Amino acid sequence: MATTWNTAQIPDLTGRTAVITGANSGLGVRTAQALGKAGAHVVLAVRDLDKGKAAATEVPGSHEVRRLDLADLASVREFAASWDGELDLLINNAGVMIPPEGRTKDGFETQFGTNHLGHFALTNLLLPHLTDRVVTVSSTAHRYVRGINFDNPNFTGDYRAQRAYGQSKLANLLFTLELQRRLDEIDSPLRALAAHPGYAATNLQSSSSNPLMRLVMAVGSRFLAQDAMAGALPTLYAATQDLPGVSYLGPDGMFEMRGGPTLVSRTAAASDPAAAKRLWAMSEEMTGVTFPLSKTE
Repeated sequence: MATTWNTAQIPDLTGRTAVITGANSGLGVRTAQALGKAGAHVVLAVRDLDKGKAAATEVPGSHEVRRLDLADLASVREFAASWDGELDLLINNAGVMIPPEGRTKDGFETQFGTNHLGHFALTNLLLPHLTDRVVTVSSTAHRYVRGINFDNPNFTGDYRAQRAYGQSKLANLLFTLELQRRLDEIDSPLRALAAHPGYAATNLQSSSSNPLMRLVMAVGSRFLAQDAMAGALPTLYAATQDLPGVSYLGPDGMFEMRGGPTLVSRTAAASDPAAAKRLWAMSEEMTGVTFPLSKTE
């Protein structure tokens, strides 16, 4: 994987369908543009239909916009229930980053509920339709936490935005690990992969409630970050290249901040199979959604 890899090297995706969450801006819309240009039918799964329709005007080829609010499990169930037919590719891209303390519709801490639990439920509900792979977007921020706070995953009474964000991104990697283990266990050809964009300039950097943090991020986005299209390359590589399950893609530059897509490492906490199984069990209990597949004899 060289730094020269770009969207021109994406294979022909004619006849394939991809769902991209959070596809109305940032990494999501750039991912949608690249897959649409390669011939895929792209479904922009967005919370705000008006913003999604505006973003869709920039997506070439066949596409549609559907409403999906990952912070509302009823919306997730409605989206999945409306799906008819096969789905080749699910890209769990949407996310929130270091917002003020809040709760999802179902009472979960906003970042854990949106970034992890929403995607956990969506993936499992769509698995019976999937034919190829799931790519979940994580972050180098998974390195900022030592593990999942299983005793208090919603940080009730002890909210720290950065720590909660790091936990949600660690959860993305543990989810990918356990999903692939379950797929392997039933001899499924499906693959679960993950990616991170490095330091990419998107609207996520403006969501902090801390004015100083917003200023620091604004300066960083101006002088250090790569643009959203470059940030989307690891996701696109994971989505379109022949890679084994659990592969984790990120930029190949210093500190994985920018550069071309390459295989990158994760922390020991993100590679812990016991923690991955425990998180999966907790996520099933919190969402009421379970792994739907079984081995076909």
